[in-house]
Amino acid sequence: MTGLTHIDADGAARMVDVSAKAETKRTAVAEGRILIAADALSAIREGSVKKGDVLAVARVAGIMAAKKTADLIPLCHPLPISGVTLDLDIEEGGIRATASVTTTYTTGIEMEALTAVSVALLTIYDMAKAMDRAMRIEGIRLLAKTGGRSGDWRAP
Repeated sequence: MTGLTHIDADGAARMVDVSAKAETKRTAVAEGRILIAADALSAIREGSVKKGDVLAVARVAGIMAAKKTADLIPLCHPLPISGVTLDLDIEEGGIRATASVTTTYTTGIEMEALTAVSVALLTIYDMAKAMDRAMRIEGIRLLAKTGGRSGDWRAP
C-alpha cells in the first residue's frame, strides 16, 4: 500500500513521524451548517432555549474540541494550537459554523478546524433537540489551509 501515510508497508496503521519537517505557521478554516425549524431557530436567536445560551455554549464546545482533536482521532498529532476562532451565524433556516485554527508546527491543523465545526454543530443539536429532533447537520468541509510543504489550498 503506497501513498497512504498512515499505513505502513504491511498495511498496519501508524502515526506519521513529522520530526524531520520544518515548523511553519499553518492555518485552516472549516465550515458546516445545521438546518433548524423556524420556531427552534427563533428560540436560539432570542436566547429563550431552556438549556441556556446555545450559541455561547456551542462556541466554547467547538474551541475545546479543537484542542482535544488528537484525543478523538487516533492518528492525529497533538498540536500546540496558537488560536481558535469559531463564528456561529444565524442564517435563513439554520446556523453556519466557521472555525479558524492556527499553529506553528510541523504538521497541518485541518483536522482541528473540522473537529471544532463538528462539535459546535453537535452541541447546537444537543441543546435544541427538545424543540426540533429533525435538525440536520450538513456540508462540513475544509474551506482553506495555509502553510506546510504542500502550500496554500482553497476549496473550489
